[in-house]
Amino acid sequence: MLDKSFDPKSAEAALYEAWEASGAFKPSDDPDAAPFTIVIPPPNVTGSLHMGHALNNTLQDILCRFERMRGKSVLWQPGMDHAGIATQMVVERQLAAAGGNEDRRSMGREAFVNRVWEWKAESGGMILNQLRRLGASCDWSRERFTMDEGLSAAVRKVFVALYEEGLIYRDKRLVNWDPKFETAISDLEVENKEVDGHFWHFKYPLAGGETYEYVEKDADGNIVLKETRDYISIATTRPETMLGDGAVAVHPSDERYAPIVGKLCEIPVGPKEHRRLIPIIADDYPDPDFGSGAVKITGAHDFNDYQVAKRGDIPMYRLMDTRGAMRADGEDYAAESAKAKALVEKGGKPDTAYVDGINLVPDEYRGLDRFEARKRVVADIDADGLMIMVEDKKIMQPFGDRSGVVVEPMLTDQWFANAQELAKPAIQAVEDGKTNFVPENWSKTYFQWMRNIEPWCISRQLWWGHQIPAWYGPDGEIFVAHTEDAALEKAKAHYGADAATISLRRDEDVLDTWFSSALWPFSTLGWPDEASDEASEDGNSILAKHYPTSVLITAHDIIFFWVARMMMMGLHFKKEIPFKDVYIHALVLDEHGQKMSKSKGNVIDPLGLIDQYGADALRFTLTSQAAQGRNIRLSQARVEGYRNFSTKLWNAARFCEMNECVIDPAFDPAADPSCVTAPLNQWIIHEANQCAGEVTSALEAYRFNDAAGAAYKFIWNVFCDWYLELAKPALQGDDAGLKAETQKAAAWVLDQILKLLHPIMPFVTEALWGALAKRDEALITTPWPTAHAALENQAAADEINWAIGLITAIRSVRSEMNVPAGAQIPLMVVSAEAAMSSRLNANEAVIKRLARINSIETTQQAPQGAIQVIFDETTFALPLADVIDIDAEKARLEKAIAKAQGEIVKIDKKLSNEKFVAKAPPAVVEEQKTRRADYAAQGEKLSAALARLKTL
Repeated sequence: MLDKSFDPKSAEAALYEAWEASGAFKPSDDPDAAPFTIVIPPPNVTGSLHMGHALNNTLQDILCRFERMRGKSVLWQPGMDHAGIATQMVVERQLAAAGGNEDRRSMGREAFVNRVWEWKAESGGMILNQLRRLGASCDWSRERFTMDEGLSAAVRKVFVALYEEGLIYRDKRLVNWDPKFETAISDLEVENKEVDGHFWHFKYPLAGGETYEYVEKDADGNIVLKETRDYISIATTRPETMLGDGAVAVHPSDERYAPIVGKLCEIPVGPKEHRRLIPIIADDYPDPDFGSGAVKITGAHDFNDYQVAKRGDIPMYRLMDTRGAMRADGEDYAAESAKAKALVEKGGKPDTAYVDGINLVPDEYRGLDRFEARKRVVADIDADGLMIMVEDKKIMQPFGDRSGVVVEPMLTDQWFANAQELAKPAIQAVEDGKTNFVPENWSKTYFQWMRNIEPWCISRQLWWGHQIPAWYGPDGEIFVAHTEDAALEKAKAHYGADAATISLRRDEDVLDTWFSSALWPFSTLGWPDEASDEASEDGNSILAKHYPTSVLITAHDIIFFWVARMMMMGLHFKKEIPFKDVYIHALVLDEHGQKMSKSKGNVIDPLGLIDQYGADALRFTLTSQAAQGRNIRLSQARVEGYRNFSTKLWNAARFCEMNECVIDPAFDPAADPSCVTAPLNQWIIHEANQCAGEVTSALEAYRFNDAAGAAYKFIWNVFCDWYLELAKPALQGDDAGLKAETQKAAAWVLDQILKLLHPIMPFVTEALWGALAKRDEALITTPWPTAHAALENQAAADEINWAIGLITAIRSVRSEMNVPAGAQIPLMVVSAEAAMSSRLNANEAVIKRLARINSIETTQQAPQGAIQVIFDETTFALPLADVIDIDAEKARLEKAIAKAQGEIVKIDKKLSNEKFVAKAPPAVVEEQKTRRADYAAQGEKLSAALARLKTL
């Protein structure tokens, strides 16, 4: 006998262990089973389950369980990412918290990396156990780690191959630099925040005291300002970078500065006798309508300036060291500025390595923190009388997402991949439809990034990660190889007779984490070693069977950083797309539509919800809202509501059990439709069949919310609320044949429900499956219900749905008119046709019982004092004059209508207030619109009820 309720806390762990122990998570060894493969977006080894993970992995698990039940050989490949910066940060924090003097540098690289491996063995990977709590049916026996031996070999092979093909190279380029971690970081690791800042306006004096007529005009061409100037005005938010300016740029169409293009101006900071002169150039980058229309070009410290400097062969001077302090190396400023002057006078394309050696930080600023240097620069320019004004303004500033410090664009030596070349086949694959984005509009984002792609900086100045397989000879010659011995052989071949004295130095950098994860779809499946234990029993390798994978489920923010790079690497090394479909899921927001963040205090912990309501409730909540292209608004109340759905199903199963609704293996309405004769049972089997078709087609199209909605509607509304209620007379009556048929039909439909719901709510369905009957196999591997034409019975469906519709209409009027629940009232049918009379006669008993009707009579005209209801083109009348106080009900409805209209007026007043709409968060504005729609719908319903009363 089933317990009174399902207890997730006591049941979920045991159910999961049984699944895993049974081998259900492993791919089928049936050679005829079609493969279905998903590679998990590898969570960081430092990570813990957040709501984005919960959504992402719920959707993956739904597809895996669905396709597993459809008989496919399902491989959900799990694993973790080594998370370079995040992991190194965790271990460094541990060292600092230990209170000793030990840190990364004092330990040395080898000892520190060993310490990280120790941490990984003890504490890393907690998130994988948390995914088990969610119900993730990954094949854990195949778990991979981006730094395990096999994947490391794949990384080395790819790096060496791309280097030998000329697609990986070393160069000095501008990158995002994190001064705290002293490494380059990707755009994804940069968080742009709006902060309070300043816009400083400075004078750059023209060389030799030259002057020009500065003229400003309005939109109609009228002169509004005309004056003689001996300077050009520059505005900047980062005055400390002025020291590295290589030019001042104006737009070619800007008439104000046309007289001085090609002239020289002086950087207004540093020792006066050594102040540098830089050219005023024309370039399309400056916006004539922004600021003064003139911009300083500091190529080594600004991404836009970098492009201008490259176009114009402008020297790019690096001003800072790896910690964000002003450089203190080199000769004194007089000597260094002389080098810069000579370089400019020489002209031509500057040598980047030579330019990088020039330190243009004046002696008095050297060694200062960049922000302290900023203060000193501003003060000195102001003291010189060359500051025009300071604007207080909001500025967007880049921060390292983990370090929390301001990121500095910095010109550094890094390793790069030729992403432009690698992107070509990846673009073509999506254009040709070999890989499809769902929703399709995300392909536009993919194309936008890929068609404007820049070289990919693949090196990081960290110790934790895949160390770059490159060694340097004594003269700086680079030898790239799989091993140091192989590099030494290359060095011997290069140096010839000097081979005996060769001493190689390995590159200290590691590869960007995204480099190894770009190989994930094929490296996890055994590439490049496709033999040995990677072969299945039929001799086909796992890689050959499961690559390309079926679908990738991920978030939009890593389309470029991960999806695109997997496309590049998969096509380059496997000559095939890595996945056929890319499903981009929505964001999970709070109930007000706000992004979850610790600072806002609105983060919802999925594990806390699982503890409180069970994994099934959380999974169904996320799935029910996972509409394509629409963000999810999550609240605890929603999760609680779907826990109630689970309880509803459990109670329905208990009702069936108490009424001896036991599955009969011989009862197969698809094979023998004649085994079901009662219209009620024909109807519920028809509806179950319809639901199976809807859920199947929705899951095939990645319409997860539609699948959940179809299942919910059928289970709660059709089966639980209507069928079980309508079936009571048969189950509790004296007709033995009807009772037996209804018991078998109810049990059969309940089994279909458990199958259809299992991918979304695996725990409660598996528990019921095992408890309700003795089974040959667990629900997780039971065949998926297929929609059959033989199960359709539209006549029975029309009959029962008609009765349900009439009962619902009567109940609605009773509710609107405030009729006491226990009151039995007559139903008058006005001018019923023969077909209508036949249906009324066939369903009279159930209509009376469920609509609280004491009699059904046919009449030619509705009596006085009766509320009229039109259903199926027939007028029904409910005499209520003696049942309710009509005047009191009119007054109640009028009061409720006035209240709804009053609320609408208040909301309209808010929404028409431009200040409110401009300042209020979008979620608040949207909430007001939703409330207005709700009050409008409520008012319409109340007005309809009042109109009915006024006819009495």
